[in-house]
Amino acid sequence: MRLAILILLPALAGAAIWPETVGPYHRTAVSAPALTDQGVWDEYGLKESESAIYENGKVRFTARAYRLQDSTAALAAFDWQRPPDAKPSKLANLAAETANGVVLAHGNYLFSFQGYKPPAAELAAVLDPLRDVDSTPLPTLPGFLPSQGLVSNSERYILGPASLQKFDAGIPPSVAAFHLGAEAQLGTFRTGKADTTLALFNYPTPQIAMAKEQDFQKIGGAVVKRSGPLVAVILSPADPDGAERLLAQVRYEAQVTLTERTPTSVKQVGNMLVNIFVLTGILIVFSIIAGLFVGGFRAFVLGGTKGRTEDPMILLHLEQR
Repeated sequence: MRLAILILLPALAGAAIWPETVGPYHRTAVSAPALTDQGVWDEYGLKESESAIYENGKVRFTARAYRLQDSTAALAAFDWQRPPDAKPSKLANLAAETANGVVLAHGNYLFSFQGYKPPAAELAAVLDPLRDVDSTPLPTLPGFLPSQGLVSNSERYILGPASLQKFDAGIPPSVAAFHLGAEAQLGTFRTGKADTTLALFNYPTPQIAMAKEQDFQKIGGAVVKRSGPLVAVILSPADPDGAERLLAQVRYEAQVTLTERTPTSVKQVGNMLVNIFVLTGILIVFSIIAGLFVGGFRAFVLGGTKGRTEDPMILLHLEQR
C-alpha cells in the first residue's frame, strides 16, 4: 500500500491546479472545496476543483479553482459565483472584484481569490501552466439581454434543468426543452414598481422558437415575445407596463461576417514579379546543370563501351517497318 502511494505521488502532484507560489505567497494547504447545489455543478460539467491556502508570514488568502466542461460553463459559473457587490475588473474579459478579492473565468476555468487581488503578472504565472484549457468563443446570447435597467451582477446563464430550477423555478424544463439545444440568459431589471426577471431562451432555428413561443404562452401569467430564434419570457410581472417596455428591448439581429478584401499595394506586386523572375532563373540553372549531368553520364557510359556505334536509347529500327 505504501509503495502504491509513493508511485502515485508524482501523478497527484502534477494534477494540482494551484502552483506552489503566487507572487510572494507560498501554498501551505490544499483541499477540495465544499460544493453546494451539486446538481448545478454537474450540469456545468465540473471536472475537478481545488482550494488552496497561501501564506506570506502572517498574511494569508484562500484561492479556489474549478475546471469545467467548456468556456460556456465557465461563463455560467462566473455569473453564479460573482458576488452581488462586485465591480468589473481588468484582469480578464470575465472578471469582477470586491474590496478584498476577485473572481474570474479563463477558458473553461473559474478562479476565486479571497483576501488577495493578484496583479496581472502573478495571475499569468497561475494561468499559463494550466492544462486542458478550452478556448472556444463565448456564446453571443448574453449580448441580446437588454442593458437598460439591468441590476448589476444579476445575470445567470442557464444550461439545463438544474440551473433553471435554481434561478427561475417557475419555468418548467419540459417547456424550455433543453433537449432541442436551448440555452438561456436571465437578468433582473428595475422596471419602476418592482424588480422583474427576464428569461431569454435561444433556440437553434426561428422555427423552433416559434413553436416554443406557443408553449411558453400556456404558462399561467407569462408574458412572452419572440424575436428570431430568441424567446423572451417574464413570469407574472408585478408591473405589466414595465414588463412590456422591457420585452420591447429584446431584438434579435443576425451577425453576418463578410469576407474583407485584402488591400494590395504596388510594392507587393513588384515583390511578386521579382520572386517570379528569381524562381525562373533558379529553374533554368537547375535544368542546365541536370542536362550536363545526364549528358556527361551518358558520354561516360558510351565511351566505355568499345565497338558500339548505335545508341539503344535513340535507335528507332525504321528498317523493320
